[in-house]
Amino acid sequence: MEGEAILTEEQAERMLARMNEVIRAGEEMRRLRTEMIKVLVDLGWTQDRIARLTEMSQPAVSKQVTKYKGDDPLPPMELSLAQYDRPWLEGRLWGLAEEISESCDAARCTRHVNAIARGRRRFTSQHVDELRRLVEEDLRLHRAELPAGFREAYDDIGRGLDVPPKGAATAAAAATASPSVRRALACQIQRDRLRAAS
Repeated sequence: MEGEAILTEEQAERMLARMNEVIRAGEEMRRLRTEMIKVLVDLGWTQDRIARLTEMSQPAVSKQVTKYKGDDPLPPMELSLAQYDRPWLEGRLWGLAEEISESCDAARCTRHVNAIARGRRRFTSQHVDELRRLVEEDLRLHRAELPAGFREAYDDIGRGLDVPPKGAATAAAAATASPSVRRALACQIQRDRLRAAS
């Protein structure tokens, strides 16, 4: 029909690519939640407590826990910020960027942080370098409104990323959990420490 709009292949490709990003992010978050359940079980948390916090049914949590029954428990995980394996440092950078994004109206790192949350950005070397540049720029541009602890946290993270740890330290950290779990934990702990210090 004359004047009828036709969906082009390019338009369909863009639309489906956005949908795929959301689906992929959802799958990654489900996988991360499953891994976190194992960490919590290894820490001795009850299934009821895990179900409440994850907003899952108790039978669903029980099913997840049963999958890990035969696995050896992970070594106890250290939850201090003073760890310098790459996933932990990337998680700390992510947490710092989220705090900057929420503290400053025009933060340069906001789009990158949102892209991580939607699964559009992964923690590749290139994306981590890009996030570092944006965080540095925000720390410079918003120096007056951000607490000094933000800069101190960034300096510590930057030193760790610039001078990678020795192999033994990295191997010991990796044995405690997957990189995605370590990033998520470091992100939350970094955010909590920044808020407590403000």
